[in-house]
Amino acid sequence: MARLGSRKRPAIVRVQTEAHAEEMVALCDAHGWQVIVGVEPDVPEDVSDVRKLLAPEQLIAHQPPAIGRNAPCPCGSGRKYKKCCLTTAAGARSPHPENGET
Repeated sequence: MARLGSRKRPAIVRVQTEAHAEEMVALCDAHGWQVIVGVEPDVPEDVSDVRKLLAPEQLIAHQPPAIGRNAPCPCGSGRKYKKCCLTTAAGARSPHPENGET
């Protein structure tokens, strides 16, 4: 699907006055967006496409890729994840043995 405001998918705006139509065209031209403006005094204004262009949805943060059990541990210990920090995530024991623990 084409991007909103592009030549293939222009923003569609309905306003009630010529003055407001000119404002919308000037705003869209300043940002380089394609727009179709209709002036209809009897119908409520609809500028939702321009609002979407002005305040795009926030990108969803992606989670980092899962760590495989046999992958090196991301803590930098050099051990396999399953023998190091995986056990900490499960609550079994500390990730780094101290005092000769294994």
